[in-house]
Amino acid sequence: MSYILQTKNINKFFYDPTKFQVLNDISFDVQKGEFLTMIGKSGCGKSTLLYILSTMDTEYDGQLIIDNEDVTDYDQDKLAAIRNAKIGFVFQFHYLLAEFSCLKNVMIPALRLGKYTEKEIEERAYKKLEMLGLADQALKPASKLSGGQQQRVAIARALINDPLMIMGDEPTGNLDSKNTKIVFDIFQELAHNQGQTIIAVTHDNDFAAASDRTIQMQDGKIINHNFK
Repeated sequence: MSYILQTKNINKFFYDPTKFQVLNDISFDVQKGEFLTMIGKSGCGKSTLLYILSTMDTEYDGQLIIDNEDVTDYDQDKLAAIRNAKIGFVFQFHYLLAEFSCLKNVMIPALRLGKYTEKEIEERAYKKLEMLGLADQALKPASKLSGGQQQRVAIARALINDPLMIMGDEPTGNLDSKNTKIVFDIFQELAHNQGQTIIAVTHDNDFAAASDRTIQMQDGKIINHNFK
């Protein structure tokens, strides 16, 4: 079985204003091409866990393995390189640069990675937008697009470096039901037909129920693995 991500006995504490355990002995594996969602009430620890999985939070105890590589004690430079190459991010707020064209927004992570020429990156970015039905919007400023279109541009940006995983923090939190379905269908296509792994935190129970597996959290613990 091919695991793309594994956690072993992850614990995390907050210390302000007093010591508080926010994650308690979290262990699970994620397969390549799996569409996984994490649910639970606000404050249950799911977003904190996502930030650890994404290597952006390194203040924890336990073990994090990405693509068979133990990254637990890596320094920030090594982790940044892993994030750039292997992880794409989609947030509740798209964080596009409003004055840049959609194409330029999508290109940014690839320019940072420096693996391809600018011309190649432009071609790749255009293909990602085309895949998401936005080729005709490529040269428009991001600010001129609807909320649903902007989130699709954000997904294209997350895909530009062909990452192993897409991590989403409430990726449909600001979308209506029509655009939520569009984003869900994109994620499902990426996971099931292109082998990309999706890990998304959501409050949307319908979105979670339709994914491959749901991890339910409560008070910093996993209380249920719901395999479909």
